Amino acid sequence: MSESSPTTAGSTGTGEPGPGRAAAAESEVVGLCRDLIRIDTSNYGDGRGPGERKAAEYVAEQLAEVGLEPEVFESRPGRASTVVRVPGEDSSRPGLLIHGHLDVVPANADDWTHHPFSGEIADGCVWGRGAVDMKDMDAMTLAVIRERMRSGRRPPRDIVLAFLADEEAGGTYGSRYLVDHRPELLEGVTEAIGEVGGFSFTVNENLRLYLIETAQKGMHWMRLTVDGTAGHGSMTNDDNAITELCEAVGRLGRHKFPVRVTKTVRAFLDELSDALGVELDPEDMDETLARLGGIAKIIGATLQNTAQPTQLGAGYKVNVIPGQATAHVDGRFLPGHEEEFLADLDRVLGPRVRREDEHADKALETTFDGALVDAMQSSLRAEDPAARAVPYMLSGGTDAKQFDDLGIRCFGFAPLKLPPELDFAGMFHGVDERVPVDGLTFGVRVLDRFIDQC
Repeated sequence: MSESSPTTAGSTGTGEPGPGRAAAAESEVVGLCRDLIRIDTSNYGDGRGPGERKAAEYVAEQLAEVGLEPEVFESRPGRASTVVRVPGEDSSRPGLLIHGHLDVVPANADDWTHHPFSGEIADGCVWGRGAVDMKDMDAMTLAVIRERMRSGRRPPRDIVLAFLADEEAGGTYGSRYLVDHRPELLEGVTEAIGEVGGFSFTVNENLRLYLIETAQKGMHWMRLTVDGTAGHGSMTNDDNAITELCEAVGRLGRHKFPVRVTKTVRAFLDELSDALGVELDPEDMDETLARLGGIAKIIGATLQNTAQPTQLGAGYKVNVIPGQATAHVDGRFLPGHEEEFLADLDRVLGPRVRREDEHADKALETTFDGALVDAMQSSLRAEDPAARAVPYMLSGGTDAKQFDDLGIRCFGFAPLKLPPELDFAGMFHGVDERVPVDGLTFGVRVLDRFIDQC
């Protein structure tokens, strides 16, 4: 990395990034990622978040070491987040938010090739829970900002960094708390980047699509309840709550919601059609999805609303017919189709099933244009000449839903160049989650260029 003055460090003198400008960030990003993975921040969805405070303090230490003044705050004991504002060259401009979450979903070590909280390096990857969801982006952000602070390269405008608790359980103790109780920390911010975007899909050696998240489905996490008549297990019972509930859950699990093509999905399909050289019919995507490898599961789920049964509960003894049975369902709806989704649910479930939301949140959709999108495209192309940035919809949800409430325009942009054989979608909440080392260093270079142009 150049050791020239802060006003010219890492620059060619023409406003274009120079070689080696992010070398220090590249050299430490893997270590930062491993350190974060080794802090067990498993979120069990029950109001506990062991490890979140430790992770938030670790992040704060890394930021304070280079002269920033981060704030660690708790929404409740142990549920900690870290936020800091990085002053830009022109603080009168609207600010940019770069957000990431520190919590992860639980992992059973017995199922893994390498321990999920070891941060092991093997086969060219960093392994562990959070490697792609999303301690990789946390580490890339820390590495880039630390290098920029050390070399005196201020961003063009203020950047707010938020490392948050509780995203994996809906953000109640993280992003929701920040928006509701500490909005002054986001004052002046109009745009944001976060997780699950900017990753590559290799079409051929001359073309890689980098999927930028411009939309995400809304959610209804719900509890289904059926009341019946309790009784002795040895007797006949025509009002068995378990039977009624299981039949309803079976209908729902097999139900095919109609295909609905939103503007984001239409734009993605047009780009994919051009890249593959074939006409795509949204009503008949099986063959196309088969060609998408590791991203097929993400894309397939954006063509329609979905409702997946995830839990069942009933009874307390084998010879007692319970008076009530319950189930939990993860429901996701497309932007503009929430009312249709709920009407379909009630029709499929039938009148005996009582449906209650345990967590609900809106769908998001923005356009794929503007200076920030241009910065994403150019920073990717600078590091990968075969790159083409395209919009897509995320089938899940992120903390962006909360920041949208403040009028912040949100994108998913956590840049990674991935090997074609890696099942990227399968890494999220899956066994043997891992991120390529080369992907981390690529992401650092892209993110550093992006900040210069944002």
